[in-house]
Amino acid sequence: MDPRIKLLFSGLAIVITFTAFIPYIRGILAGRIRPHLFSWLIWGTTTLIVFFAQHEANGGTGAWPIGISGVITVYIAFLSYIKRGDISITRLDRLFFSAALLSIPCWYFTSNPMWAVILLTIIDLLGFGPTIRKAYDHPFEESILFIFLFFIRNTFALLALESYSLTTVLFPLSICCVCLFLTVLIHYRRKVLAADLQL
Repeated sequence: MDPRIKLLFSGLAIVITFTAFIPYIRGILAGRIRPHLFSWLIWGTTTLIVFFAQHEANGGTGAWPIGISGVITVYIAFLSYIKRGDISITRLDRLFFSAALLSIPCWYFTSNPMWAVILLTIIDLLGFGPTIRKAYDHPFEESILFIFLFFIRNTFALLALESYSLTTVLFPLSICCVCLFLTVLIHYRRKVLAADLQL
């Protein structure tokens, strides 16, 4: 594929990343949103490590949306801390964070970024568990637009990759699939609950 097209897809993914995150950050600054510090710290750490692994595996411009997303995610963790968001830390939070940090020596000693990406993708996907449960129980408390934008963003990030391998594709494809699933789940549950209210 033409490198200019790859660059266009990467640029679109970056624009969508900012489009999704800006309202969320404004909500934090206004005090309407209180993100969980450790969740965002874990997601920021995993996303940044995946970016470096993709970069090393020649992901090219397709890796940049993931890197930018990682930086913004760490910034949200920082905002959560200074704005006194949810800073409760459970044993499971510590386990996920430790596993994320352990992926760095795994990558270093094997000299293979693929194993780091596999581990980090699993950790990131496990982090969606509470969100999926909450989306099912309280679908009106989730932003379907925010989640759908990340589905689109990851689709463009996949299209922008300059090299396709398990290392470069696994993370954005997994997040893409989970975001699509969440979008469908929230839409379905909203329809079901709205129909129940009309009875």
